[in-house]
Amino acid sequence: MRPARSHLLPALLCVLLLGSPALAAPPGPEAPAHSEVSRLIAAFMGDTPLVNDLQSLTDEIGGRATGSQANLRSVEWALARFREAGVDARKELFQMPSLWLERSARATVRGEGVSYTPRVAAMPFSTSTPKGGLRAPLVSGGKGSEKDFQALGAKARGAFLLVETAELKDIDGLFREYTEGAAIEERAFAAGVAGVVYMGSRPNNLLYRHNVATGLRNTRPMFVMERDGALRAMRLLRGGKALTITAELDIQSGPAYTSHNVIGELRGTTRPEEIVVLGAHLDSWDLGTGALDNGANVVALIDVARQMKRLGLKPARTLRFALWNGEEQGMFGSWGYTLAHEAELDKHVMASSFDIGCGRITGFFTGRRPELPPLVDRALEPVKGLGPFTQVDDPIVGTDNFDFMLHGVPNLVANQEPALYGPNYHARSDELDKCDVNQLRLNTAIMAALAYGFAQMDAKLPRHSRAQVEELTRTTDLLQQMKAFNVHEDWAAGKRGRK
Repeated sequence: MRPARSHLLPALLCVLLLGSPALAAPPGPEAPAHSEVSRLIAAFMGDTPLVNDLQSLTDEIGGRATGSQANLRSVEWALARFREAGVDARKELFQMPSLWLERSARATVRGEGVSYTPRVAAMPFSTSTPKGGLRAPLVSGGKGSEKDFQALGAKARGAFLLVETAELKDIDGLFREYTEGAAIEERAFAAGVAGVVYMGSRPNNLLYRHNVATGLRNTRPMFVMERDGALRAMRLLRGGKALTITAELDIQSGPAYTSHNVIGELRGTTRPEEIVVLGAHLDSWDLGTGALDNGANVVALIDVARQMKRLGLKPARTLRFALWNGEEQGMFGSWGYTLAHEAELDKHVMASSFDIGCGRITGFFTGRRPELPPLVDRALEPVKGLGPFTQVDDPIVGTDNFDFMLHGVPNLVANQEPALYGPNYHARSDELDKCDVNQLRLNTAIMAALAYGFAQMDAKLPRHSRAQVEELTRTTDLLQQMKAFNVHEDWAAGKRGRK
């Protein structure tokens, strides 16, 4: 947070918005919508509960891994926030395929004249080690390329593989980690390793959660080692020192169980059967408190619903504010929603996801739907002073638009400036102080304009058929993204997406 600047926000919004011709109600049928959005934006200039909500969610409840007690508390917390604002709200159940929570993680590196205990964090979907730990040789896998594995040869079998990583600088690096990780792990398992150890990619020895690429099918212990400890081991190995590592991972695991999404709803007046979804995932990983990923966007959506209700705005279409669970493990909550609401997906006008922290919203990914960017531009017209906004007409995987895309529903993902998101992603450092709350307020105004714009406009795009979604996998990098995030097989098997 930057409290010293908070008094500048009302003036900034006035200059950017209220003084802009975009908020002078234009002639024609859209004039009332522009006028109501201007009232909504004015509300965000005031003292709304936005920041207090974020502090409560992060500092009081903390990290909210699905299946944890903190996550259960967050569901009741979100439900109460909607209802206190007078917004109709409910819990909707869905099934998580299995439970995964880390109880503890420890590792000790040993060699002749060497013994040290670097900090480690289990990777989600890692297996536990036997009681007392698993000891095996530690070998350098270089960067995990095919050439690295060829050089390692039979030494990989039965050993823990230490994989070198570049220091993470930005979101591009984050997506690269996912893509490269899938290929590295495939090679490692084929080589018969006992487990995989990733050198931490974050500065200052930050630990973080990074999902095992094979997800629930994983059968090996896997973890991230703090960067300096891993660099030390890599230097020793490259200097010819033989090392072993004893890993002790205690994982709480279990069978399928029920979790809940939280849905706040403002029912439409003239077209209530038509639905606009605004989504942000409520769950987070547990090392930090999930401020950037994704508490900030959760409280922003609650505040949009709150202010619309307080001002008595009457959307033509129904607005659903969806706070998803199970996103971090594989977007299971939003998948569950598409299954439960499959019969009404033809009436879903648009589904959006907000999931990249507190950086400025610069536009939206529009999923290779050429008709969609002009509609987004139209919805954002009242807040164009907060732009410029550029729509990127490409599909994107990794957040809760995904299953709507597979069902052919027009979908959006907010594109945001990275700010502090990348290095703090899933990390111990994902805390409230990393969020620029003044920018979060501006983002909330953008979310509100998008929501109300789509609720009021007459335009409605048709759903894509399964064949049209398949065409996206052939003409874009959607297929590669799906494989990197371990979600392609369910689509290919017909378990996920439109029939």
